[in-house]
Amino acid sequence: MIKGSAWVLGATGQIGRAAVRALTEDGWEVTAASLGGGHDERWADGVRTVRLDRDEEGALATALGPGCDVLVDMVAFDAAHARQLTGLAGRIGSAVVISSGAVYEDDRGRGFDTQGEPDGAPAYPVPMGEEQRTVAPGDTTYGTRKVELEKLLLAAVGELPVTLLRASAVHGPYCRTPRELYFVKRVLDGRRRRVLAFGGRSVFHPVHASNVAELIRLAASRPGSRVLNAADPQAPTVAEIGAAVDEVLGVETETVLMEGAPGADGVGDSPWSIEHPVVYDMSAAERELGYRPVTGYAESLPGTVEWLAARLAGREWADAFPKMARNYGPGLFDYAAEDVWLARYDAGTI
Repeated sequence: MIKGSAWVLGATGQIGRAAVRALTEDGWEVTAASLGGGHDERWADGVRTVRLDRDEEGALATALGPGCDVLVDMVAFDAAHARQLTGLAGRIGSAVVISSGAVYEDDRGRGFDTQGEPDGAPAYPVPMGEEQRTVAPGDTTYGTRKVELEKLLLAAVGELPVTLLRASAVHGPYCRTPRELYFVKRVLDGRRRRVLAFGGRSVFHPVHASNVAELIRLAASRPGSRVLNAADPQAPTVAEIGAAVDEVLGVETETVLMEGAPGADGVGDSPWSIEHPVVYDMSAAERELGYRPVTGYAESLPGTVEWLAARLAGREWADAFPKMARNYGPGLFDYAAEDVWLARYDAGTI
């Protein structure tokens, strides 16, 4: 039995691929819209694909035609995208929109945008619920734009029910900035020692794409205006993630723990290295949607590692993951600097 019609914007992205599959398997008639109009090999044959640039004037309204029962938006980033959706409220039954944990700030006004400042590392409650304060809306950063998007969409409660999912650190295949690359590449390059800042205790709560897709599936069948966190059932430390990657690849790597922050040379830094833990409370999603995760971090890791290794085969990492290279820079794999630091560590001069 067909539940209704669902449109997925950004369908060939990391979360979009999983969302199309989850909605189709749940009985929705799905249209997958993306810039390239591609079709994932794991999708059912009945998935309709559409080539669409949602930023082209009038393109979404034209492509949408008479409308849909639910629109799932992976690529809404700012106020203009919010107004685009609310402007189509008469043709959209409800919407599910991906937001971000980057919207939160702590009780001293520190958030992801202040981490590079002196004493700028946010110290959030553990775990952090959706009632935690957010940064001010605006057009200056990713986080402020997401807050503006949220506020405009929630203000349309009488016209368009919207579930906003504040995703944490998304992982799994097809990620453009895969944090696991930090450990996988080191193993593949034969590195058998690694250095982790903050004593390896850093926690940056991950969420697998399939868990976000499950939240999307549930929200599609339960329209409402709400904000919900999106995170995995576990929040492993960076040291635990490194050990889990080793186990998948069948190696043993010595972890050298650096107390305190990474130095100016970047040694000890990683995509998870933060001073204070970031852990999201998932009780609201459990209560409002009946959410239960479909996978855990360690359980999902073999598929991620296999995909990363295949992408890296015969290629420079910056060519395989250009967005990762832009975001983190070449220092992510500065083995020469690591070796200098380790030599000093072994000599007892650190």
